Amino acid sequence: MRKIKEVLRLKWGQGLSNRQIAKACGMARPTVAEYLRRVAEASLAWPLPADLDEAALERQLFPPPPSLPAQVRGAPDWALVHQELKRKGVTLFLLWQEYRETHPEGYQYSWFCDHYRAWQGKLDVVMRQDHRAGEKLFVDYAGQTMPVVDRDTGEIRAAQIFVAVLGASNYTYAEATWTQGLADWIGSHRRTFAFLGGVPELVVPDNLRAGVSKAHRYEPDTNPTYQDMASHYGIAVLPTRVRRPRDKAKVEAGVLVVERWILAALRRRTFFSLAQLNAAIRGLLERLNTRPFKKLSGSRRAHFEAWDKPALNPLPAAPYEYAEWKKARVHIDYHLEVGGHYYSVPHALIKKQLDVRITQNIIECFYRGKRVASHRRSHQKGRHTTVPAHMPESHRQAGEWTPQRLSSWAAKTGPATEKLITTVLTSRRHPQQAYRSCLGILRLGKAYGDVRLEAACRRALILGSHSYKSIESILKHRLDDKPLAEQQELALPEDHDNIRGPSYYH
Repeated sequence: MRKIKEVLRLKWGQGLSNRQIAKACGMARPTVAEYLRRVAEASLAWPLPADLDEAALERQLFPPPPSLPAQVRGAPDWALVHQELKRKGVTLFLLWQEYRETHPEGYQYSWFCDHYRAWQGKLDVVMRQDHRAGEKLFVDYAGQTMPVVDRDTGEIRAAQIFVAVLGASNYTYAEATWTQGLADWIGSHRRTFAFLGGVPELVVPDNLRAGVSKAHRYEPDTNPTYQDMASHYGIAVLPTRVRRPRDKAKVEAGVLVVERWILAALRRRTFFSLAQLNAAIRGLLERLNTRPFKKLSGSRRAHFEAWDKPALNPLPAAPYEYAEWKKARVHIDYHLEVGGHYYSVPHALIKKQLDVRITQNIIECFYRGKRVASHRRSHQKGRHTTVPAHMPESHRQAGEWTPQRLSSWAAKTGPATEKLITTVLTSRRHPQQAYRSCLGILRLGKAYGDVRLEAACRRALILGSHSYKSIESILKHRLDDKPLAEQQELALPEDHDNIRGPSYYH
């Protein structure tokens, strides 16, 4: 009350403005205005009466609220408040305003908030958190596994249990997979969305390697395949922070419920296939979702139908097609390697690093987010898939050559040249791989003449050296004019396993 008296003294005794008073008393200007308003409503004047002590002044300026029984004030329905908070855009302040419209003599906002928090604290932790309808889906694997027995060998294999829980309704999905690998992780998400009949705004995974390629407290790196799936379904992935269990309390509690109500109930049963185990899980999952809550009205399914399901986004026209991503550098022959097969990209990207999306049937190549090539996937290792448009102009012209054309050109120079060109063509697994070398050898005739080229090829056949560099070296050092110590021409076998022979080209 001393500050109120000081405000009145400065206002009426000194004639200062509200701004000056606020600065002098160290308070906000609206507070000064509020004090003056209350003094005016109390019909007080300066100087204050001498018998008006601080307690009496406080009673006049801040009278206590009328003491009304709880029946008159009206007690809020906290269960309804808790459910309404799950709707998008609904806040405690909005609900308090609606409460006061119904009960004008009701409690103040601070009392409303304090008592709601106290009521909420009595709920189970899985129900206590505030989540908007259709907003978050929490996903994780249970720590417990289920044994599956191979009928033929008797081998016991541990199946992993995937669990997904919607934030608002606690509606739960669970299934068994063989691994926690990327393919099973993505497949479980696809089946979860189909089970829900829609997709949420956010998916909250743990920092599992299949979902998060690099864990980080502030900016975790999402696995490219996981991010690709998120883009397909129009969702956002929000990984939990490392060593922050409260971030995933919803799914942790969901995992505990699944272990108690599903896995524990199946502990004495023996399963001989993953499909058999999942059929049993689905039956108990239905019972779990329809089981009534103890401290709230309804069940998981009832809350899902009322809150989450209407707020979910629709499923895309087609489910996500599983795709893996890798980085690959373009070789100097404008091809990159995927699974032992070579796929062409535009030649301007030689030595660049590309992102490659690999599906069951398609290979897509991206450079800086833009697709630059697409091929049908091939599983033939060591082979090439080449699009002519990706080749440089000079290579496209070379593509017009055939083994027959090269052999015919070589025959015009002489039999030794023809035999050497045939040897070079048949020495490669694919004749196309020898075209450049053959063209180089034949074009040496323009620089040194056909007679010298024929002699150089004859010498090279005797020496067993058939490369372009060998022929060029013979001509450059004029070795074609020098006789060999042993002039024994090597015959070209016609029936060797590694040589196709002339009939191959007809």
